[in-house]
Amino acid sequence: MKTKKLVLYITFLLPLLLITLSISTSIGSTNHSPALDIGTIIKVLNGEANEIEKVIIYQIRFPRALTAIFAGGGLAVAGAILQAMLRNPLAEPYILGISSGSAFGALLSIALIGTFSFVLTPITALLGSIVVIILVYMLGKRRGTIDINTMLLSGIMIGAFFSALILIIITLSGESLKNFIFWLLGNLSNVNLKQSVLISVSVLIFTLITFFSSHRLNLIATGDEIATQLGIDAETTKKIFYFIASILTAVIVSITGIIGFIGLVVPHICRKIFSVDYRLLIPTSFFTGAITLLIADTIARIILFPNELPVGSITALFGAPFFIYLLKK
Repeated sequence: MKTKKLVLYITFLLPLLLITLSISTSIGSTNHSPALDIGTIIKVLNGEANEIEKVIIYQIRFPRALTAIFAGGGLAVAGAILQAMLRNPLAEPYILGISSGSAFGALLSIALIGTFSFVLTPITALLGSIVVIILVYMLGKRRGTIDINTMLLSGIMIGAFFSALILIIITLSGESLKNFIFWLLGNLSNVNLKQSVLISVSVLIFTLITFFSSHRLNLIATGDEIATQLGIDAETTKKIFYFIASILTAVIVSITGIIGFIGLVVPHICRKIFSVDYRLLIPTSFFTGAITLLIADTIARIILFPNELPVGSITALFGAPFFIYLLKK
């Protein structure tokens, strides 16, 4: 029954993703990159387009769209994981401060070596996210048990602290890192094909691992005691999933900067529309997150044309009110 539902949901979401992808790659952001219609994209795919059109699609539009798909999907999956671990719909990488920790780690390596490194930058971003998770976990403990509200507030405060450290690094580094202020707000405009492949492969691997382990998420979400009674080592399982959420966040943030609220809004909507069962929630969150960030990035490019907004500002405009709604509810 679950397999039939999953096939049905994917059959609905996949064409929607492809349509969104076609629209996104057809829209330009500057006068130097004119809008290409769907027919032009088909010509490029068939090898009939001229060199300028090929460069625009293959080197600018396609890497950006591919990054939006896997960054949006990865952040949504990370949010779903954290909400299961904490059993709270308000949990997500941005609110828990994990995104800020990752951004701090990534920016620190960039400041030290002067450029993005395919090895060092994601690793330092991962270390930053792990430090935040440890701090939030320690501060969230009260009398030996985890207080979810304290943990969320701790995440917000730690995120603010790391954001302040990021601004200090940028200020002390002078003009060399000034352009990273735009990146910090969530920016896909400078992503190249190699970076988009890095995000795509990483997110795909850890999303599949999460999907094939989603029955464990169902048990953890019901409570540690029940999970333990059913033969699951709750503490070890939670540590593994926290690590997966950290990797997803770190790889994405190290390339795109901080994009908030995707991990909050998307899993919540998918629970309402599709299912609370993580065997269905993980794949539907991935596709919905991909579609959502593609739409947000397209809006960011056209809303103030020919100028461009950081995509993180678009997700925050819609996500922050949604967070307030969930908080009051």
